[in-house]
Amino acid sequence: MLTSRKAMMIAAFCTLSTYAVAQSASGAATGGASTSPSGSSATVGSGGSAAAGGTSASTLGTAGTSTGPAGTSSSMGVGGSAAGGKVKSQSKVNPNATNGHSKAMANEGGGTWSKSMTHTKNHKGTVSSRTKSMAHEPGGPPAKSTVGSSAGTSK
Repeated sequence: MLTSRKAMMIAAFCTLSTYAVAQSASGAATGGASTSPSGSSATVGSGGSAAAGGTSASTLGTAGTSTGPAGTSSSMGVGGSAAGGKVKSQSKVNPNATNGHSKAMANEGGGTWSKSMTHTKNHKGTVSSRTKSMAHEPGGPPAKSTVGSSAGTSK
């Protein structure tokens, strides 16, 4: 037979575990480099997503560079999206493809929100990408994820 104290403890545990499952944030990152007698190359990418309540946000970024007898070539791309409630997303790569930023946010109000942001860069033959994602629902701390990768070409 359950006492009222045990019943209250069980109810509290069930309520707390609901908050832990109802929000999530995750990410993945990868990168690599290769060298041959004629040149070298490096590529990276990272992305992440977060969700809480009826909101979600995701961003990603990729960058690559290669160096050979004809010179150096680089590429970069970033993007993001958000859904649920009030949403905002923006992505930008600067004109010479050395920096890229992407942000996505969704807010339902009442303390329920999701956001993700990615920063990708190419500096002196080293490419890197980092993504941070967060989600929050009232009653507990936000779920967080940070991932990143970096790779460089040999000189």
